[in-house]
This record gives sequence, structure tokens and C-alpha cells, in this order.
Amino acid sequence: MAKRNAPTMKDVAAEAGVALGTVSKVFNDIPVGDSYKKRVLAAANKLGYRVNSYTRGMKANKTNTVAFILPNLRNQFFGELAECISQTLKAKGYRMLMYITHSKAEEEVECFSIATQYKVDGIIALTCGTALHVPSDIRFVTIDRQAAANVPCVSSDNYGGGQMAARKLMELGCKRLLGVQMSSAVPSEPDKRIDGFRSACQAAGVSFDICWNAEDNDEMVWEFLHSHIHDGQFDFDGVFCNTDELAYRYQNALRNEGFRVPEDVQLIGFDGIKKFGYQDHFCSTIVQPVREIAETAVELLLKEDSAASSMLACLPVHYAKGTTTKE
Repeated sequence: MAKRNAPTMKDVAAEAGVALGTVSKVFNDIPVGDSYKKRVLAAANKLGYRVNSYTRGMKANKTNTVAFILPNLRNQFFGELAECISQTLKAKGYRMLMYITHSKAEEEVECFSIATQYKVDGIIALTCGTALHVPSDIRFVTIDRQAAANVPCVSSDNYGGGQMAARKLMELGCKRLLGVQMSSAVPSEPDKRIDGFRSACQAAGVSFDICWNAEDNDEMVWEFLHSHIHDGQFDFDGVFCNTDELAYRYQNALRNEGFRVPEDVQLIGFDGIKKFGYQDHFCSTIVQPVREIAETAVELLLKEDSAASSMLACLPVHYAKGTTTKE
């Protein structure tokens, strides 16, 4: 049996008994009489005609498509952020194309290249590399890492969040504080979390230390813990980790060494990740405003004159109690 060809605009015009130009006006949102519009839409529905919005967008140099590029989806924060950006774009009549870079600079460059080949109207990205080329006619907004002087960046108040964590640990009676930072090869806004922690400790005159951890390297966690256990006691009674993921790793490491959390050591993370996305927080944490980050990024991307916008949009954070502090 011969395969039936997809209906065309000419078929719709013939079925509706109108001129081809009238059909074109209807599908391009150009005003026509209501009776003509109803006839065209009824004919299109009967024939199963569907507008190829991508092809139409290519001709108009606008595809109503935005690329979102991020390191991975293992981190629940990234997954929630992707969902919020997708919802925000959909509400504004845009589609989202998502690309995963696996935190590799070369894959990031490839993702940017593919996105530009698809003629996306803009790119929102959590970048890990520096060798990025984005054509001047494609709008670009970053999250957490400033890519260039003329590219808007959206982030949380990382510095203030670090201060907030240190002050909360002090408020809860901690006297010897530890700040744990996930190291990164490329400077980013989250680096400011440990700077805020340090400044709050110094201002209060509280004893503290800083530990730097490589990503996904639990050996460094164990080595640091073992070097700071003396006569069965851990040198610190309050720990701030710059991500909830790192806080989870430290919590497990402490418990494996026989220390109780929060009875012996209180712990605060950063991100606001919840169990299964909607239950209790994994740990006491500094919560990032995920939906507001998504909405701000989309707003800046679609703004007519994004170059006139502030180059860094810094959004407020707040503390949320979990099971790793003593309130």
C-alpha cells in the first residue's frame, strides 16, 4: 500500500475553499475574518495538517528554542534547576533543548557548537570551561560562573550563605569550626561560600580551619578526618560543607569513625536538596532559590536589551533545619 504524503497548505486551502494566502495568514497569526479562520482550522484538523514550527522559525530567523547546558543530572540540584527552566520557558512559548557535558570542557565546546547549529534563540549554561565561542547573534546567560564581561550571570548569595552557615553553627554552640570546600579548576561564584564562612569566623574570633576537597574523591575526606582525630575526639564540633552532596559524604565518614551527627558534630551543607525532591532536607542546609534562579535566567535571556542588565544577578538564600544540627 502506497504511503500517503503528509497534507500541505495547498491541501488545506482546497479543503477549506479559500486562497492559499488566507491559509498562510491563519498559521502566521495575521488577522483574517473569523469565518475564514474557522474554515481553515477545521480543514487542517480534518486533514491532520500540522505546522512545522521549526522550519517556519528557521525562515523567520527565530526558532523559539533555548538550549540549557549543564554538567550532569546526578546532582539533584541540577535536575531541579533543569525542570524549573523548562517550565519557565514553556510558559513563555519556548522549547528547551538540554545538553549534558559530564563536566568536560571539550564536551562543553561541542554542546555549544551543536546548539548554534540548531539555530537556538539563546543558551543558558552552567559552564566548566573557558574556551567557549558563542556567536554574537545568540543570547547567552550563565549560572554560577561569569563567562565574559558582557554575559549576564545568575547566582545565589554564596558569600552571604557561607556567613549564614558559620553564624548558625556558632548560635548552636559550636566552638571549633571546619569549612570544607569542593575544589574547582575554574573560578566560580560558589567559591565565595567558603570566603563568607571564613569572614564570619574571623569577625567572631572563633577557631576554624579550611579543608579543600577534590570532586568525587572520598580518599581526601578520610585522610583529613584521620589526621584530625586525637584520643578518640574530632578536632571540630561544627562543619560547613559548600554543597549538600559533600555534606552527605562527610556525614557518612564521621559516622563510620564512630562520631554521632549531630550529637558530637553538627553539620550544615549548601543547596537545599531534599530527599526524593519533595521530602525532608538531606541535612541542615543553606537553601538556594532554584525557581527564582531559573526565572531570572530566562528573563535575562529573553530581555530585548540584555546587555543593559546587571552582569551579576545575586539572589537571596535562607537556612533550613535538617537532621544534622541540634535545634
